[in-house]
Amino acid sequence: MSNAHPMVTAINAFNDNYIWALASKKNNQIALVDPGDAAVCIDYIERNNLTLSAILITHHHSDHVGGIAKLLEYAKANAWSVTVYGPANERIAQLDVTLEENDIVTLAELNCQLNVLDLPGHTKGHIAYYNNDMVFCGDTLFSGGCGRLFEGTPEQMHSSLTKLANLPKSTLIYCAHEYTQANLAFALAVEPENCDLHNYAELVNFKRQQSQATIPSNIGLERKINPFLRCQEPTIKHAALAYTNQKQGSDSDVFAAIRAWKDNF
Repeated sequence: MSNAHPMVTAINAFNDNYIWALASKKNNQIALVDPGDAAVCIDYIERNNLTLSAILITHHHSDHVGGIAKLLEYAKANAWSVTVYGPANERIAQLDVTLEENDIVTLAELNCQLNVLDLPGHTKGHIAYYNNDMVFCGDTLFSGGCGRLFEGTPEQMHSSLTKLANLPKSTLIYCAHEYTQANLAFALAVEPENCDLHNYAELVNFKRQQSQATIPSNIGLERKINPFLRCQEPTIKHAALAYTNQKQGSDSDVFAAIRAWKDNF
């Protein structure tokens, strides 16, 4: 199977969620990533005369799984066969296929294959779907930030973010929330002399003034501006240790310090 890049479109949901629709250029089939709201998905499907064939879930939070049941009812009424994929280590009732690291999801209708990464931290069983072009990382990595630690440890989250940072620089990041502007306000507090960060913040502020999305980002950009991917950098270490009044710490300690700082920012 050639791994063609499907067309990826954002469906806006709730206040700031992105549900991602993957479509083929050759047919009307689509897959949805983290459909927390069925209504906006059904509206998108009907407006564009599409057929739903797969649902990909990154983790169990309701704003990511809340639309599955209604979408399956809708598909059944249309006599569509829909496969629901999701993390093996989380309880999600409607999963047909449970996934863990190194599994491969083949979306034959979209001529696309996606590899699975285990990304514990935000939740215990969080996963991502990626290929050479893109990564669907749910609530693990955001542009300029990362997810809160609801179930995992700082060590786990730092390890998960390192996995993502090691993807090719051109990899497009399709995260699940429009948090970029707020994330960059914090990033600038941590690393106020980062020129790349200042330039990106200006661009993001302009985009948001025009009601434009800031997602997708890419791995190369995030390595330059995202403090949570830069825990090995002297500037980030210095800021984190100053925040905690410590003299030294591992990269994971630095991550824990800036995540706690962000929680209280």
